[in-house]
Amino acid sequence: MQDQGPMRIENNSVPVVVLVSSQHGGVGIIRTLGRAGIPVHGVHQDLLEPSARSRFLKRVFRWDFSSAPAADSLSFLRDVARQIGRQPLLIPTSDVTALFVAENAEILARDYLFSTPSSEVVRCFVSKRQTFDLCHNLGIPTAETASPESREEVMNFARTTGFPVVVKGEDGEFLGRRRKRLRVAIVADENELLELFDLNAATGRPGIILQEYIPGGDDAIWMFNGYFNDRSQCLFGATGRKLRQFPPHRGSTSLGICARNDAVEIQTKRLMQAVGYRGPLDIGYRFDARDGKYKLLDANPRIGSTFRLFAAENGLDVARAFYLDLTGQSVPPAQVSEGRKWIVETNDLASSWSQFRERQLTFGAWIRSLRGVREGAWFATDDLAPLATVPLLWFRKRFGGGRRVSSARSPSDPALQETQNPYPNE
Repeated sequence: MQDQGPMRIENNSVPVVVLVSSQHGGVGIIRTLGRAGIPVHGVHQDLLEPSARSRFLKRVFRWDFSSAPAADSLSFLRDVARQIGRQPLLIPTSDVTALFVAENAEILARDYLFSTPSSEVVRCFVSKRQTFDLCHNLGIPTAETASPESREEVMNFARTTGFPVVVKGEDGEFLGRRRKRLRVAIVADENELLELFDLNAATGRPGIILQEYIPGGDDAIWMFNGYFNDRSQCLFGATGRKLRQFPPHRGSTSLGICARNDAVEIQTKRLMQAVGYRGPLDIGYRFDARDGKYKLLDANPRIGSTFRLFAAENGLDVARAFYLDLTGQSVPPAQVSEGRKWIVETNDLASSWSQFRERQLTFGAWIRSLRGVREGAWFATDDLAPLATVPLLWFRKRFGGGRRVSSARSPSDPALQETQNPYPNE
């Protein structure tokens, strides 16, 4: 099912180190570069992650950037570069690692090649509140947003925008009911909204933001994925929209389709020029039928987990454009096929089942929605091990198992750093 474009990278000798999260985007990066013959090394929080089993990995390292002190993480990465033996290209795949690379760019540049916006720009895009303020100042449409500090401010916002209200973490996750960590919640009434506020304010600053709910289905959400050089010129970019999300109606893309949208593309390039952006970008908008505007939801200053939706007919994608530019090779023109679809198989089954239960989807409509799927996030005929490991990942998340890496261990400890990849790329 996966696309294997005809593109050939002439100089594929520069190795890559991917700072992989447990998301499916990491395995997409490993595969698209590994298929081009590039030596790919993965840094994983847990060696049982599906992406750590890919046959396209040359070596697998283990480190937890979210808990380790920055100084230890720097020592670890510098040691990884020394073990590899030449200056690799460094690719973060999460907000945590993107911010880490941007904040430590001067030191990391001694050992790695990478392209990142300034730390100020990364912090701005990671913070939902700062993103709203930036868009407001530049005249970029976005949903009304507030960072409430009191119950009164919560209710004032709700009275202004009406219910439902979208709740997000100011810099990532927040506490939901049963103290579950959430990234997004759509709240339908006053009692639930105040309960969420009180729960998060109990230990200090609430750390949540409230956003206006923009009506519309999953397919009202549009995306742009691209790569910008050090002059903020877009060397590769494409647009598409979500067809389904996971968690249902409020999460990441589980089924997406490529579709041209000049308004989204122009708006994105204007914003990136204004902030002097460089590097890969994943950005999302929701179309507001009430005023006909595309309103920015999130800007991720890194390669997004959906990037393989936007694979061009000649095999170019964001990760390959990144590699070509940083290794001094030209990025060829590329055309993404209208109607190309990409799916996260496990997530889309769950999302589809939810829509069956809500009577928003019939079996026939579900079958028709899968026509045009060109690639799956997990399934690949030339790399089956990650898919085989997905059930284990689900089981461990569902029942709270799993190993954690202690940041107290020395970054020079080989047991912490590296293991031989059990599925080598022959």
